[in-house]
Amino acid sequence: MFKIDGDVFRPPQKDILFSTLVGNGVQIAMTFLITLGIFAALDFLSPEKPGALLTCLILCYVLLGIPAGYTSARLYKMFGGTNWQKIALTTAITCPSLIFVILFVLNLVLWENVSSTAIPCTTFVALLALWFCISTPLVFIGAYLGFKRPVYKNPIPINQIPREIPKQPLYTKPLLSILVSGILPFGCIFIQLFFILNSIWAHQYYHYFGFLLIVYIILIITCSETTILLCYFHLCTEDYNWWWRSFLTSGSTAVYFFLYSGYYFATKLKISDGVSTFLYFGYTLMLTFILFLFTGAIGFLACFWFVRKIYSVIKWDYVKQVAINDISNYFK
Repeated sequence: MFKIDGDVFRPPQKDILFSTLVGNGVQIAMTFLITLGIFAALDFLSPEKPGALLTCLILCYVLLGIPAGYTSARLYKMFGGTNWQKIALTTAITCPSLIFVILFVLNLVLWENVSSTAIPCTTFVALLALWFCISTPLVFIGAYLGFKRPVYKNPIPINQIPREIPKQPLYTKPLLSILVSGILPFGCIFIQLFFILNSIWAHQYYHYFGFLLIVYIILIITCSETTILLCYFHLCTEDYNWWWRSFLTSGSTAVYFFLYSGYYFATKLKISDGVSTFLYFGYTLMLTFILFLFTGAIGFLACFWFVRKIYSVIKWDYVKQVAINDISNYFK
């Protein structure tokens, strides 16, 4: 692990995309925390009014554009980026546009079938107004503030020439370790997920927001610890490509969410027509993407803190050892 200290802070590939995903994940994580912690757990929202909860989620997400832009800009600047407007635009547009496209396609199907559950055009116009008139400017403000901050200084300088990564053992293969690591975080939400899906698709009231807040905190802790542990294993095998892997490690929780949603569809719902099936998996895909961003950002931030912490200690140990050697040589 100490042999790769000059490469461990080498910027990842596609650093703009990486910074964008982390910023959006932070925005989603804070949205869930505020909604569950302040509104739902304190009984400010009624379970009998799911529309109020959805409205609260949307408004919190829109108003939390500043943390998203701030996080993306600080990472982008650390990676050597110089154009803060570019990272602000990608953060404000990329992930929300993907969610909006999925939602729009699903509603095209509902409009075609003249369904009463279709979202009205006026609601779409209101969502676009919130997105471009409030959320996007807030993201730009956050990116500007983040870019004005001093750049994160790496504890150890980066080598000019990248070190060759040795052959890795089977248990540290990227695909295997990423997929396996998502099992434990998913186990934290497995039980609550059943009741949440029932409230969405079986029209049952969900009353356990206080308990859901506890599960949410446990999920954050589990994602953090799992990602840190696997990151440590990879560093011990001299693999310094931890940036994307830390995001995907905890983000793989979303894969198991999608698989469980498919199991729930096959065993609990009595749906046979193609339109309803398309709608179910369309909305599930949207929720999977949101969960992927959230858990991925949590895992990366925990891993980022861990790596900087251990290599800061290595740096000071190295400085102290050099000083001791110099003093010893002086008195010889």
